[in-house]
Parts: sequence; structure tokens; C-alpha cells
Amino acid sequence: MSAQANFILRGRNPDVLTCIANLSNDEVFTPPEFANRMLDTLAEAWAADKNGANIWADKTVRFLDPFTKTGVFLREITTRLTEGLAEQIPNLENRVDHILTKQVFGIAITKLTAMLARRSVYCSKRAKGKHSIAKSFDSDDGNIWFEPLEHKWDGRNCQYCGAPRAIFDRKEGLETHAYAFIHTDDIKARLAELFGGDMQFDVIIGNPPYQMTGGGGGFDSSIYHLFVEQAIRLDPRYVCMVTPSRWLAGGHGLDEYRSKMLGGGKLRALVDFPLSAEVFPGVEVKGGISYFLWDSAHQGKTKVTTIRSGDSATALRALDEFDVFVRDVRAVEILHKVLARKEASVVANLTGVEPFKWASNFADFREKPKSGDIPLYYVQRGKRGVGYVADKQIEKNGHLVATWKVMVPKAGSGGGMVPDAVLGKPWIAPSPSVCTGSFMFFHVSSEVEAKSLQS
Repeated sequence: MSAQANFILRGRNPDVLTCIANLSNDEVFTPPEFANRMLDTLAEAWAADKNGANIWADKTVRFLDPFTKTGVFLREITTRLTEGLAEQIPNLENRVDHILTKQVFGIAITKLTAMLARRSVYCSKRAKGKHSIAKSFDSDDGNIWFEPLEHKWDGRNCQYCGAPRAIFDRKEGLETHAYAFIHTDDIKARLAELFGGDMQFDVIIGNPPYQMTGGGGGFDSSIYHLFVEQAIRLDPRYVCMVTPSRWLAGGHGLDEYRSKMLGGGKLRALVDFPLSAEVFPGVEVKGGISYFLWDSAHQGKTKVTTIRSGDSATALRALDEFDVFVRDVRAVEILHKVLARKEASVVANLTGVEPFKWASNFADFREKPKSGDIPLYYVQRGKRGVGYVADKQIEKNGHLVATWKVMVPKAGSGGGMVPDAVLGKPWIAPSPSVCTGSFMFFHVSSEVEAKSLQS
């Protein structure tokens, strides 16, 4: 057994978990290198809080991955503990058995990932199988639990995760994606049922499912924040999770979560990757990926690191300093200089949506002008054009017709461009002019101001 454990825990080359394709963009497998980066952040915080102590040399610390997929976090934790506890528990077999039965726990998200995780951690899809490196389990599940659950329907949606009943009220035997960790009103009681006794975890770590498919595209609802909030309810010392970075901007049901996370003072570290492919090769997650370390004992500023195309910048920041979160720490310095001048914001000259009350598909215009007509700027079928409308057709913001305009179209894709296209290319419209709802615009008094603003 000693030789087998030594090979599995130390001698993986190549590592099979670097070769497994993702099941979907919603269930992204974490590369071992990235999991270890998160564990390094955790270990640094533990050492700083406990006079240089090594978390991997503490046989009492409990770890939970409540949405394990490949088992990579539990496997890497086990590897580190196996090395760190060598002096306290010299016998390798006893040491590994102690770690696997007393220190590392997981909840799988599907039957397949449960078997995959057990294979990664126990070297067997059955925890008490003959090939398992754990020798004290009474069940084949070990400490990596999975059982299929049903959603709790409240009309058309699940009351816990918001899953649409029309899609996930499925036949028996089909995966429902009713994740055990968030489908409960009492998470502490749920874990006591799963693992027995009073289960107090010191560290909750992992990579939760990101969204629940509803109607496709922007109608899919984020659920990763539900896992974070549930983890915090368990009162651990640390929560360390990797999620999409889009929560930093709020919206789509994330505003309250964003406010709590940025304003709570508990985020000790935030590491942000604006390009998701730098974390998950071959997977595009709009807005990028980040991981955080939430510390129940922390109060104050957060160590924020932005990593992009090999460049890294770090600063200690108050996350709720501004009404929006400025991701690039270098941009914060520029913003401070601008705000110090106490000048009026350019936003004061920006209109709302549909500035002249016309939607983006407005078509009641002429292609050739008549006397007294006003030029109308529009976008149809992806192409920009200029038509003409009569002055009497304008029902809203008539006082802005005579201004020069720097028109800005819809937001960019938030994909993998460097730099990202935050907005489409601005377009200057001279006075007099109007536009459809394809644009908002900044209104200024002259061509010189318009060109300056466009730049």
C-alpha cells in the first residue's frame, strides 16, 4: 500500500486531471495548477494568522469541497497533508487513512463526478474497495457524498436555485442538477446527515457550478453566489472559491451579493483574471474569472491582484471605495487623480436609453430628406445609416436636437480581446440630429468638444 500511495500522491506524471475535457461551460473542471495557486493563497493566510504555522501540518483542520467534480482540490489537499503530517504520523498508511477519513470531505454534483472524485482521492471509485488507499471507511461513498435530489418547485421555478421547471422536471434517471449544498433550508443539519455528528469545517474551497440554464444566453441565471452564501452560513474560518468575475459589476440578481461581498470587509484576497482562457484553456467565461479568500476574522482592506497576459499588478484596496468596482489596480491611481480635481462628471452629459423615445428598430423615417427634415442616425442589420425625420415626429428631448453628439452603441462582448471592446466605436453626429434607440449619446456644444470626447 505504501508504494501505491506514494505513486498516486507524489508521482503523477502526466497528471490525468490535466487531460479531461470540461463537461460544459457551466461545470468547468479546475486545472491542478490553478487549484494549487488557490491553496497557496490559503496557506499564506493561515501562516500569517498563526505565527508562521503550516496548515498542512495540522491534523485537526477539516476541508470541504461542496461541489467537487474531478476531486482536484481534495486530492491536492491530501497530497500536501501527507507531506506535512509526516512527523506527527510517521506511518504512511495510517497518515493517509487519517487524512481521508478525518480531514477531507466532498459533495459531488453528479454521479459521474462522484466516481471521478473518489478515483482521484481514494484511487478507487469505491472508498472501501480493494484498491482504495483509505482503509477505515464503512461505505463505498467514503467522505465524498452524492445522491440524486429533486428540485422543490414553486410554480414555474425551483425555490432554491431558480431552475425552470419546464427544463429540469425530468424523468427518473436523468440528471436534475439539484445540487445538495444549496437545496436545503438548514445547511448545518444537511451536513450532519451526510457526514454524521457536528461537522465544523475550517476551510470550504472549490469551484461551484456557474449558472442554471433558463432560456439561453443572457436569460441564464447565475447560481454560483448561492454556493458562496451557503458556505458562509457554515461559519468556517476561510472560504476560497473560483467564480466568474461578473459579480463584481452586479446586475442579474447579483446586486445584493455584490454589496455584501465588497462591503463586508471579509475578503482578504481577490485574484482577478480578465481573460478566462488564462485560467481555463478553451473555455470562454464572459467577463473573466477570479478567486477570492473570505476570512471570517478579517476586517478591512483586500489584497487585490489583477493578472492579464502575463502581467500582474497588486494593491491593498477598499473594495467599496467607488460605486463601481475598478478591476485594474493601476486604473485606481488614475481615478484618484481625476476625482481630486472635483470636476463635473461627463456622465452629466450622457442620455438614457432611447433618448428620443424611438426603439432600435424604429423605421418611420425617409431615406431622402425633405425641407426641414432632421438627420436620423440608426443601426439596422448590423449596419449604420442615416435617414431623415420631420421635426414634428420628435416627442422627447427636443432641446437636444441642436447639440453635437458623440453616440455610443451597445456594450461589447466581454470576450477575450486585448484590450476588451467595452463599447462599440463612437460616432459623431453634428447639429441638428437625432438617433434611434441603438445609441445613447453624450451631448456637447461644438465639433471641437465632440472630437475631444470621442478621443
